[in-house]
Amino acid sequence: MRDQSVVLFDPRLARKTPRTRLPLGHHLVDARAIRDTDLLRALVLQRHQDAPLGHILISQGWANQDQVLEALSRQHGLQRVDLTNHRPDTRLLARKPAQFWLQHRALPWHQEGRQLVVAVAHPEQFDALQKGLSGSFDQIRPVLAAEDNITALLTAHFRDTLAQRANTRVSQECSNRHGQATNRPHLPLILCGALAGLAVFAPTATFTALCALAVLTLILFIGLKVTGFVTHLANGGEIQSNHLPANSPRAPHRLPRMSMLVPLYHEAEVSKDLLRRLQHLTYPRSLLEVILVLEEHDQITRTALTKITLPVWITIIEVPQFGTLTTKPRALNYALDFCHGDIIGVWDAEDAPARGQLEHVARTFAQANKDVACLQGVLDYYNPRTNWLSRCFTLEYASWFRIVLPGLARLGLVIPLGGTTLFVKRAALEHLGGWDAHNVTEDADLGVRLCRAGYRTEMIATTTHEEANCQAWPWIRQRSRWLKGFMTTYLVHMRRPRHLLAQLGWWRFFGFQAFFVGTVGQFLLAPFLWSFWLLLLGLPHPSATLLPMSVLYATAAILVLFQLLEISIAVTAAFASNRRSLALWSPTMVFYFPLGVIATYKALHELIWHPFFWDKTAHGLSNADPNPAQTTAP
Repeated sequence: MRDQSVVLFDPRLARKTPRTRLPLGHHLVDARAIRDTDLLRALVLQRHQDAPLGHILISQGWANQDQVLEALSRQHGLQRVDLTNHRPDTRLLARKPAQFWLQHRALPWHQEGRQLVVAVAHPEQFDALQKGLSGSFDQIRPVLAAEDNITALLTAHFRDTLAQRANTRVSQECSNRHGQATNRPHLPLILCGALAGLAVFAPTATFTALCALAVLTLILFIGLKVTGFVTHLANGGEIQSNHLPANSPRAPHRLPRMSMLVPLYHEAEVSKDLLRRLQHLTYPRSLLEVILVLEEHDQITRTALTKITLPVWITIIEVPQFGTLTTKPRALNYALDFCHGDIIGVWDAEDAPARGQLEHVARTFAQANKDVACLQGVLDYYNPRTNWLSRCFTLEYASWFRIVLPGLARLGLVIPLGGTTLFVKRAALEHLGGWDAHNVTEDADLGVRLCRAGYRTEMIATTTHEEANCQAWPWIRQRSRWLKGFMTTYLVHMRRPRHLLAQLGWWRFFGFQAFFVGTVGQFLLAPFLWSFWLLLLGLPHPSATLLPMSVLYATAAILVLFQLLEISIAVTAAFASNRRSLALWSPTMVFYFPLGVIATYKALHELIWHPFFWDKTAHGLSNADPNPAQTTAP
């Protein structure tokens, strides 16, 4: 391409009026950039896709970027400019925030008197840009530039601004960025000291009270699971939306564009496998944008990615360092401004999504009510046979994602999202401010904030397979991060209980308490629950001097009943996931959950002293690999 950056105006390229403007395809065929047959195929695709014709041609490999830019230049009568060595005018850029320029993919090139010359990548959207700039500049004239050049210059200029915004997108009221436990670490110590004092002066009464509290938290959590279980059975065990309009279409008239975010951190071995799994997706490439989100200082992942060739629909975004915070939600927040899609999804590095997953998502959103802003898919594991721990982990996930969560979704309760295979309407996500960069379970927190804002979350019957942690210590580290995040989420949203109640209503408020208090409490107070097994062994219970034996035996019987219910849910989940042999391992889950106790006390320690520490999940511990042909079924 010849350098035209020094040419300010060319009369031969004066903007044509809409009446005389020829279609883009005409210019491409006239310049012999594409064949007639390729144009016809692209036009057929455009009838079913919400994407510009030039983007479809490039994504299909029927034209390159330079050819499309030249055709756009002729179609709109715009001068092309090369921004390779351009230095943006900071004064002009300061007239609008970074998000505005990124949203319009535009860059102020220079000013001629009272006229602003702005470089645009999408001239068909110039009217919207002109409207947005009307209050800041008197006259605006567009020139044409490559989108990647515009984005690179904007990223370099607004680097610190975007990095800081990634830390603080969520409002202070709904964020953990001030870390209540960090600012007041003495409070938990005072509570522990007070509890120790009570144990010294009234050991039996204190022990009995803690036993009662442990049973209460277990009742809350088991009650929540049983509610979901019964609802699941009452609806035939199917995962489907409960809020579809009566006469909804079977599929969207035009498929939407989706942006899938894949945060990577210290992933030396996953890159090639990830690319292979993503290439099995069947969603139209012109509508699919996969963004690999890297930390700027992550040389390990960057080196791994240099060894592979990425297709045009997969791009890399590096998150600049700003302060000491390095978390997944912060990386997602930074990447959000660079997304083109109307639907934002998240996958993890080790994920193997179903081939037709994104078509399923598009169809479900098209059929759902407008208040459905989020879809959560089923998470499963592809290595259950590695060892006993991976089998139990797979059973736990199957119970949660195939039995309990679908039931809770049907009841309209708060859905604590999984960290992957979730899909959110971009408008709703931006309305909420994205993810809380200071919460290590940004997924569960987002589920609560969606519900508080009046949005609905639905479960969808599409599966993404992951690698189950199959070693004890990595499992504990991963679970401790989840539990610390649950503690954080609960404390953040309970700052103003009355306000939370007003937003959720009694039914959802109770479900919120049952999940977070029950999840953390059952592990935190588990040693007091274990004391009731003494009765089954014929040994005296420490509370026998305060409580009648009938109460103690009744409590022990309730705990046995709860364990049988857990086994029943696990067996049902094994059949629901088409892994019937795992049902034989359900009784051994009683030995699996004590690992969560260790993780909980680790999480409590970190909540007080290291609330923002991200204990990264270890990948590649198993030699198993998902079979893409098996990931299409739910």
